[in-house]
Amino acid sequence: FRHRRSGRLAMECRVLSIQSHVVRGYVGNKSASFPLQVLGFEVDSINSVQFSNHTGYAHWKGQVLTAEELNVLYEGIKLNNVNHYDYVLTGYSRDVSFLEMVVDIVAELKEANPSLVYVCDPVMGDHGAMYVPEMLLPVYRDKVVPVANILTPNQFEAELLTGRKMKTEKDAIMDLLHKMGPETVVLTSTDLHSKLGDPYLVVLGSQRIVKPDGSSSSQKIRMDIPKVDAVFVGTGDLFAAMLLAWTHHHPKDLKAACEKTVSLMHHVIKRTITYANEMAGPGKKPSPAQLELRMVQSKKDIEDPALVVEATVL
Repeated sequence: FRHRRSGRLAMECRVLSIQSHVVRGYVGNKSASFPLQVLGFEVDSINSVQFSNHTGYAHWKGQVLTAEELNVLYEGIKLNNVNHYDYVLTGYSRDVSFLEMVVDIVAELKEANPSLVYVCDPVMGDHGAMYVPEMLLPVYRDKVVPVANILTPNQFEAELLTGRKMKTEKDAIMDLLHKMGPETVVLTSTDLHSKLGDPYLVVLGSQRIVKPDGSSSSQKIRMDIPKVDAVFVGTGDLFAAMLLAWTHHHPKDLKAACEKTVSLMHHVIKRTITYANEMAGPGKKPSPAQLELRMVQSKKDIEDPALVVEATVL
């Protein structure tokens, strides 16, 4: 089943991605699948919802997958004995039973392949407000995070999960999250002050590496990223997918993985805002449709992102 890395056929990597699907635009699986496939991953998608478009538009229609329906799809994969995965990727969910079913599936897949890596974006809210039902928090904290290997919360979500406020980059929030389970934690956005000034956003990463003798060390990094004045949808989903890809290529070098991930984000967002402003015309605010990520147009950047941000090792 697996090919030797040294051979011409590299090891085939298969990802089970359980996320939203939209007919038009890029969010959830639409944001994650194409870039992962471009980078050589096999992506098996389960669409947690199927909507016409993301909910930032004036109108949206569609269907939601129930926990039972998720289980039925997984059962089908299992019956054919093709439930072997190297990665599981999950994002936005607003249903407790659905999230609990995801945990059961991850646990079973990890039994079949103990080296499976679960990449989880614990989407709960931002800027001090939750936009999922509050009863999801204990499920994430007590069931999901303990089985996750790579976690990509924003600062608010990290504070919810740990019950601690973060004031400086020296705060122990990352270490608390490591204690809960994940070896790799990236805070995708924070309210911390950037040394480069206000138009920059601070991203923090931490990777705990267990040495053969059982002792562990951690690499902590910080990145200052130029802010863009627009609301993009699907960027978090793209970030988690690309972090999966680049940590796969740099398993012990979070600095390199984050630099590539963040640089790619920069290229996609820059291409998107340039296009959106052109389409909207001078002095006009771009619409949600015009601000859809320019994903296909960014294929070359996805394959080989030119580095535009350097991470500082703390």
